[in-house]
Amino acid sequence: MSRSTTRVPPRWSAAATAAAVGLGVLVAGGTTAYASPSAAAVTRAALNPSLVAGRGADVDFVEQEAENAKTNGVVIGPDRTAYTLPSEASGRSAVKLIPGQWVEFTLPSAANAINVRYSIPDAPNGGGITAPLNVTVNGGSSRTMTLTSQYSWLYNQYPFSNDPNADLLHPDWWITECGCVPAATTPAPQITKPFRPTHFYDEQRLLLGKTYRAGDKVRLQVPKNSNAAWTVIDLLDSQLVGAPKINLIAANVLAFGADPTGRRESADAFDRAIAFAKKTKLKVYIPPGIYQVNRHIVVDNVTIEGAGSWYTIIKGKEVALSEPLPDLSIHTGVGFYGKDAKDGGSNNVHLSGFSIIGDVRERIDTDQVNGIGGAMSNSTIDGLYIQHTKVGLWFDGPMTNTHVKNVTVVDQIADGLNFHTGVTNSSVKNSFWRNTGDDALAMWSEKTVNANNTFDRNTIQSPTLANGIAIYGGKNITVSNNLVADPVREGSALHLGTRFGAEPFSGTINITNNTTVRSGTYELNWNIGLGAIWLFALEKNIDANIQVVGDHFLDNTYNAIMLVVDWPVKDLYSITNVHFKDVRVDGTGTSVISARAAGSATFENVDARNVGAVGVNNCGSFHFTPAGSEFSLVDLGGNDGGGTTGPWLAPWELPNTITCDDRPPVVVPPAPAPW
Repeated sequence: MSRSTTRVPPRWSAAATAAAVGLGVLVAGGTTAYASPSAAAVTRAALNPSLVAGRGADVDFVEQEAENAKTNGVVIGPDRTAYTLPSEASGRSAVKLIPGQWVEFTLPSAANAINVRYSIPDAPNGGGITAPLNVTVNGGSSRTMTLTSQYSWLYNQYPFSNDPNADLLHPDWWITECGCVPAATTPAPQITKPFRPTHFYDEQRLLLGKTYRAGDKVRLQVPKNSNAAWTVIDLLDSQLVGAPKINLIAANVLAFGADPTGRRESADAFDRAIAFAKKTKLKVYIPPGIYQVNRHIVVDNVTIEGAGSWYTIIKGKEVALSEPLPDLSIHTGVGFYGKDAKDGGSNNVHLSGFSIIGDVRERIDTDQVNGIGGAMSNSTIDGLYIQHTKVGLWFDGPMTNTHVKNVTVVDQIADGLNFHTGVTNSSVKNSFWRNTGDDALAMWSEKTVNANNTFDRNTIQSPTLANGIAIYGGKNITVSNNLVADPVREGSALHLGTRFGAEPFSGTINITNNTTVRSGTYELNWNIGLGAIWLFALEKNIDANIQVVGDHFLDNTYNAIMLVVDWPVKDLYSITNVHFKDVRVDGTGTSVISARAAGSATFENVDARNVGAVGVNNCGSFHFTPAGSEFSLVDLGGNDGGGTTGPWLAPWELPNTITCDDRPPVVVPPAPAPW
């Protein structure tokens, strides 16, 4: 969530929350790995690609994890403890280098471009530093990338601070670390600073200048004189980038005064090109170059094409406003915006083939500093690369029939994309999302219902807060064929919630054929583990027809499935009409299912293995009646497998046997394997 939404930490009463078990799910390690037998291994979300075939985005780059590469540095992790460098790394491991050390990747296929995901330290008082990283191929001449931590390192409570020395932003909130509300505690506890560091990683792309072959060696080395005490390399993406696209029959922005060197502001030139294109019924073309744009470009009934996201880069500074706008924004910055919905919105907008690179370094929810914004109906967004904005794409409806595909969105302060308020008949497909600071993909039916929307074939990696995919109310929604990996805290891979003032769920909600991995995070306010998929009835019942079919939940940190109602409203709301079918659960730290609500769900052909604790943790709504739990599990047959305590479902006197132990010892499952 973003903009004016407030994340108030949920709380369970003392009756429902005993002292938290330590989060030692996977022990953090440090091992020198001079050579690896899998130095050329290609992964998807740090897994063998065969385990996720048919799920996630079909991208034009290949991923290689640094912990599999050759290095004289130190492998950090695996570790899923929030606020640690491994926890935010892909696969929960990375390589840490000190000056003079290196990591070397073997190209698995021809490439002329790379992308490096990395972390370097913050400045002592915040604000970030820059530091060099040398790139060589096959021991040839070196090129230097200038890394930065100016867009990473947030601290403290939501909505976070850039100051590592800041005091608590909300001393009246519950603090897990002290088990207290500091403002109500005498003497007030001393919170370790920096408090809750997070959002450590950034990415940088580099065209290599020539095409290299499979088997060539790409070495990333920290210079001996680097001012960064350490450099963490998470992964390398390599890619064969095609030639730039040329359009000679278009309104070329250069003809209207745009500066491809980036020295002069080009926003007015873009406006002139758009106005001319609309009169002449031409497309707008942005040729290769870096264009400085420091405000919104308003788009309506226009097609804008770049030469490709590696070649056409639209980059802007964040600009402080002299006074707040009516929407309470206090900054502006680069972004392509449809007209406001109250003014009728925009129509027939088509954007493709360029990058939007912002300059957002802090989270201010009222700011409109998103890559794409406003309302756009009957529109398409195709092949964009968006980095360092607040939200990659934030649509405020009502609007309809807009389709996002083939985009890459990384390093956001808040959401990756949000369909907000009355977005209908729209989709997000075949797109890649990494290192968002909130939900990577969200549909939020605030005040007006979202309906008939689809999130399909997306890959999501390492959202540092909240969920991979979150659906807040809505009608006839489909979430299908997605791959979601490594959510870090206060959320998980897949989430359905009646929260944030959302309208209720209705119609059919299809959660089908998705794969999650290393999900089911520890909820830092409740002190319990979440599920890889979790349903949360906070403000209304969840009673639409919810079909969870064909999903694979792999290497779950805690539970695979969770159904929960917040303690203060546990006797007001329930979760019903949920159906799990043809689901595979491969590894749980604790249970297959954790039910902390009244209601019911059906289970058919749900197969599980490597289950760490009792298969069903059924607390219901904590009344523990003689008749059993208030949550009923309906066995429709074919539910096989289990773990350390035997078959996951069969032994229990269904439908509502109380098996309430929501903090059992965590048993680390083996790595996922072919079923």
